[in-house]
Amino acid sequence: MVHLLEAHGVRVFSLPPDSLEVDAFAVWRGSIPFVFLNTMKTVERSRFDAAHELGHLVMHASGERPCTGPEAERQANAFASAFLMPAAGVLGHMPAGARVDQVLEGKRIWKVSAMALTYRMHDLGLLTDWQYRSTCAELSAHGYRTDEPQGLKKRETSQILTKVFQGLRTKGVRPGDVAEQLGVTAEEMKKMLFGLTMTAVEGGGERPSDSKARGTLSLVH
Repeated sequence: MVHLLEAHGVRVFSLPPDSLEVDAFAVWRGSIPFVFLNTMKTVERSRFDAAHELGHLVMHASGERPCTGPEAERQANAFASAFLMPAAGVLGHMPAGARVDQVLEGKRIWKVSAMALTYRMHDLGLLTDWQYRSTCAELSAHGYRTDEPQGLKKRETSQILTKVFQGLRTKGVRPGDVAEQLGVTAEEMKKMLFGLTMTAVEGGGERPSDSKARGTLSLVH
């Protein structure tokens, strides 16, 4: 999702760890869209947040629809659900009345949370109201309400930010120089870059390296 957003011109950044109360948000600055993701959530939920914020950018940027409020959030959730779990795919792979073990196996296909797939199956008529409530209760009992046991481990990060800092390094510009120009500390800047670790290299320079940040994607709207 992060690479998809970046490929279409969206600037994607991560929220600092002290912003746990914010899942994600998206905003337009002039003609440029920005998305900010909370990297303290599970990988699956971060992917959903990214799709959710994409929904806000697509549906609520023109001003024709309200960009805030319960209805806007419902629309963005419905967009993310359909975007990540297309109806044809879910109907083709998941059986009606699926058991919890089948939901857990199926969620790996679309790289979403178990709860998100359960909701999508109910929305598509594959689970009755009673089956939906029962499945949610069983998933909650096993920790899937707030976490994703045995979920995805590799977090999506920015390809563009990594390339930017690699390019700057070839010109002798260090991450600390960039942070100084932005008026923030190097540590504060790293927290906005998906936890990219600035690793010292020979000669005292620095380079960004892939670091597995513990957090989730969040978006601004």
